[in-house]
Amino acid sequence: MRVAVVGLGGVGGYIAASFVKAGIDVVGFARGEHLKEIQAHGIKIVEDEQTWSERIDTREEDDLDGYFEGAFDVVMFCVKSYDLVDSFEHIRSHIDENTTLLSFSNGVNNAQTLRELSTCHVLDACVYILSHIESPGVIRKKGKVFAAVFGGEKEPTQKLAALFEKAELRFKTPSDIETAIWKKYIFISAFATLTSYYNNSIGFVYEHHKDEAEELLKEIAGFAKSRGIKIEDEVAKALQVASNVPYDSKTSMLKDFEGKKRVELESLSAYVKTPLMSRLYEELKSRV
Repeated sequence: MRVAVVGLGGVGGYIAASFVKAGIDVVGFARGEHLKEIQAHGIKIVEDEQTWSERIDTREEDDLDGYFEGAFDVVMFCVKSYDLVDSFEHIRSHIDENTTLLSFSNGVNNAQTLRELSTCHVLDACVYILSHIESPGVIRKKGKVFAAVFGGEKEPTQKLAALFEKAELRFKTPSDIETAIWKKYIFISAFATLTSYYNNSIGFVYEHHKDEAEELLKEIAGFAKSRGIKIEDEVAKALQVASNVPYDSKTSMLKDFEGKKRVELESLSAYVKTPLMSRLYEELKSRV
């Protein structure tokens, strides 16, 4: 089984390292100093209770043609949502109709984007994890939270599940994968937007702007309901999660704002067209 992990940031780096540790054949794709450090010294994973490293065959996205004959069996896109299409085009020459594609990018329509681009098997997916690039070549994972959630076609789902089982990474394959993805999206959309708006952590937003967070969560649940997705019960659950994560936990979008990087405003804030979200989006857009 040949696996490509496109993007070795907090999500992709942790998954790729865990797969390699389990003996799975992985090629990773990264950029810049992060790429150079992984190529030279491997990727280091720093968790709360342990630190470990793995050597990963890591390349730039345009350093793929001629690498091998044939196609990847599985391609996991762990890039920002705005990079998904471009990343797919880079790897297109090494996929075929038997390849399974999935995206762990933020948002609820990534699988549909991949289906429009290819004739591959495409799974809907999302992932729960608190992790980020701490420094080039180093992934910092906070807490014990990890769950890869995916589903769709039966055989590709089983094939992917076998990989996560071998790597001893927690996974779920719900029958209603669309609702499952929205259950993650409601939290990350609300708190990515609010932490970025207030330029502060999830704990800060929960402590000082809980009512506003609840209002925004209810808006997102209502928006989902208009599309046939029932996640009203997730409002209270999302607030509970926010109260339990480490106080200083920051969303990836806030980190990107702080680092003056490109941000996922379109997939995390603009996608939900509701009064409060639209107001927050317009203000955040003015800061880009």
